[in-house]
Amino acid sequence: MSREIPVIVNARAGAASSEVSCARLLELFRAAGLEAEILEAKDGDQIAELARDAIARRPPMIVAGGGDGTISAVAGVVTGTGIPLGVLPLGTLNHFARDLGLPDDIESAVGVLKTGHAIEVDVGEVNGRVFLNNSSIGLYPQLVHQRERQQQRLGRGKWHALLRASLTLLHRYPMMNVRVRTGEKEFVRRTPLVFVGNNAYAMSGLNIGTRARLDSGVLSVYIPHRAGRFGLFRIALRALFGQLDRVDDFDALQTPSVQIDTPRKHTRVAVDGETAGAVTPLDYRIRPGALRVIVPQTAGADAGAKATGA
Repeated sequence: MSREIPVIVNARAGAASSEVSCARLLELFRAAGLEAEILEAKDGDQIAELARDAIARRPPMIVAGGGDGTISAVAGVVTGTGIPLGVLPLGTLNHFARDLGLPDDIESAVGVLKTGHAIEVDVGEVNGRVFLNNSSIGLYPQLVHQRERQQQRLGRGKWHALLRASLTLLHRYPMMNVRVRTGEKEFVRRTPLVFVGNNAYAMSGLNIGTRARLDSGVLSVYIPHRAGRFGLFRIALRALFGQLDRVDDFDALQTPSVQIDTPRKHTRVAVDGETAGAVTPLDYRIRPGALRVIVPQTAGADAGAKATGA
C-alpha cells in the first residue's frame, strides 16, 4: 500500500481553483503533515483514468479537487472500493462538500484530511453511473447543454451563456411525457422536469436545496405539475416563502429505486451538473453506504452517517 495521497485536480474547475495552484496545494499538504502527489486532469475521461490508476496503488485515501462534477467523477470510480474519498471544494457551488459540513477555504479543507474521519454515505446511480447530488431530465440538462453550446461555439462567458440559454428555453419551454415506475406505483405525467436526488432535499425555506442526511437509503424524486411557462418560477417563489407544501405543486416520492421512461429512446440526462445522452428507460437506484468519505470530526452526526475506521 502506498502512503502517498493522490490528489486529482480539475484544471478547469471554478473560481476557487484559479486561486490555488498545484504548487500551493502541495505546500498545504506538506504543512498538514501529509505526503501528496498532485495530478491535473483536463476532462472527465482523464479524471476517471487517474482515479483508476490511483486505486491500483491502494493509497490511504484518494482526494478530488474541483467542483461537484469532478468530485462525482472520482467518486464514480472510488465507490465500492473501500478507499476513503477526500474532498477539496475548488468549484463554484460545491454542494456535496457543503452537505458534508466541509469548510469552504482550501487550507481548512486540507486540514480535515489530516484530522477528520471516514463516514459511509449513500450514492445514487442512473443506468450504472454514480451521482453524489442529483440527476435530472428535461429542462435543466437542456439548459446546461444550451449553455455549453453558447460557450464553445460563440465564445461567450459562462454567466452570459447561461443567460442566453435561459432566455432560449423560456421561449420554447419544452414539455415531456414521462412514465414513472416504483415498486409500489406507476403513473404518467406531463412535466418540464424530473429531478432525482441522492437522499431527501429541503424544498422550502432558507435551507432549500440542502440535505440533512446522506445515509437514509432513499432517492428523492420531484416532478413539477405546472405546465405554464412561468410555473417553475411560481414554485420557486412559494419555496422561498416556505409555502411549498401543496400537493398540486409537484409529485414528491422517496424510494430506493425508480424507473423513468419517455416516448423517446434517447434523452439528455444531467448528473451532478454534467450532461450526457442516455438510453431510456432510466433506471435509478440508491446504493446505501457505498462510499467512504473524509469529514470533520464533528460532521459525522450532522451528516447522519455512520463513522468508520480510516
